[in-house]
Amino acid sequence: MDMRRISAALGAIVLVLAAAVAPAEAAHRRAGPLGPFTRLVVIYQENHSFDNMYAGWGRVGAQRVDGRGSPGYARRSTQVRQDGTPYRCLYQNDPSLATPPLAPTCGTDTASNGFSFASHFRNRPFSINDYVTPESPTCPGGTPGGCTRDLVHRFYQEQYQLDGGRMDRYSTGSDATGLTQGYYETRQLPIYQYLHAAGAPHYVIADRFFQAAFGGSFLNHQYLVAAQAPPWPGAPATAHSVIDAQGFPNPNPPAAGTGVRAYPLRTSDPALNDGPLTQACPGRPGYACGDYAVNTVQPASPPSAGGANTLPLVNNVDPAAPGYRRTIGDELSERNIGWAWYAGGWNDAAAGHPGPLFQYHHQPFNYFARYAPGYVDPRTGEHPRDHLRDETAFFAAAREGTLPAVSFVKPYGAENEHPGYASTDNGERHLVDLLDAVMTGPQADRTLIVVTYDEFGGQWDHVVPPGQGRHATPGPADEYGPGTRIPAVLISRSLRRSGVDHTSYDTTSILRTIEQQYGLAPLDTRFGRDARVNDLSPALRVGGIRHH
Repeated sequence: MDMRRISAALGAIVLVLAAAVAPAEAAHRRAGPLGPFTRLVVIYQENHSFDNMYAGWGRVGAQRVDGRGSPGYARRSTQVRQDGTPYRCLYQNDPSLATPPLAPTCGTDTASNGFSFASHFRNRPFSINDYVTPESPTCPGGTPGGCTRDLVHRFYQEQYQLDGGRMDRYSTGSDATGLTQGYYETRQLPIYQYLHAAGAPHYVIADRFFQAAFGGSFLNHQYLVAAQAPPWPGAPATAHSVIDAQGFPNPNPPAAGTGVRAYPLRTSDPALNDGPLTQACPGRPGYACGDYAVNTVQPASPPSAGGANTLPLVNNVDPAAPGYRRTIGDELSERNIGWAWYAGGWNDAAAGHPGPLFQYHHQPFNYFARYAPGYVDPRTGEHPRDHLRDETAFFAAAREGTLPAVSFVKPYGAENEHPGYASTDNGERHLVDLLDAVMTGPQADRTLIVVTYDEFGGQWDHVVPPGQGRHATPGPADEYGPGTRIPAVLISRSLRRSGVDHTSYDTTSILRTIEQQYGLAPLDTRFGRDARVNDLSPALRVGGIRHH
């Protein structure tokens, strides 16, 4: 028998089996920003600015994180009235900060609209932990966790708050007023303690990482998977936002019977409209306009809350039809690269009995036709919806060593850190569980984890985003963003050292990294954002990579 032929045949069989079992491993052999990493895990938390969470991180090696003590921190922290004059005090309407009333050490102050208030809080950042701790029973139902109230985080409101890079109208443009200036003690955060414990993996903190789009969770989840706002052709005219000369959209009338406005520090204008869509074109120059969904709307596919603000299915099936969009999932599937979106509570929600804190608008793929229930790919016979999985499947895959090449992880509402219905402490303890599942699994050495947040949650930050005036951070910008700086940290057991990366990024840098790694086309067909942002390779150079 010819042993060379037998050997060649066996080799061919091994190659076929390897390609079938681990196509991502083969795909990763091309040069790309991820280097030797064969798995990327993106954990997407909720609603905190960088300064709100990480301002007290301090030094990492020879570098210092840009937070408290940085030159711009105090200079840009002073909040101003609607007329541009600075407050002496910060008004507070969070129950934990306003009741029982604290001694009015600032005396009485007045907003531009004549609203007067006594305040304990001077016009500067303050520690939330001085008033609300993880033991405080301030979460829904009076449970512990240290929840604060929610803060407005919407498309045009954030642009008003940024004030062209002055970063000084967060409080005036907020329904939570002075809470915007609160911060958590960084070194008490579970993630900080986890990363600084004995035997912890190395990390790189990115202190110039911005949310891709202005506003809230819905739009920034869309940017995470598709790099642009979804269209809503034929939307009702009443769905369009109407903004004033300062770009503010809310009519802000006093609530019936109370005389209290939703935004206590701003005047009222009944001609405005705070809608789910951009302003109609032509609109006020310098602001996005058209039939694009930018504030929370519901998916047409179940699970969904339904209602009038339900976005028709986004077309990612027929390139010849109007409104065609692609997602990163489509691109990965086309190259036979494994991926999944893991969401806490998904199985229950998809079965028709969602948990009380399951957030429909946090499931971005569910807005696209390709991921609707029952859709079958005509070329492959596959069900693309199978890529949408429960978070329990992520824990199992991490434990068993079967994570796909790209994993997105979206925790359930009670564990995602969203102010109002979740707490930072509870959410970060769950985050540590996610990190530990990967770090103790068989794929740890080849896996890079990116932990970041969807958006700022209405909370102040001092670093000026790209496109916001003469002090702006360098980087691509357009009329959709980027917005406020958000926390971002890269973690792996294969990093040689911990460090700080000052490179300018936004959420679409994650897409850019995936696209560059696998040779995929950019997704943003309007402004080319994901073609112009930096990928994450500079952060890996900061951390170094231990080759195996």
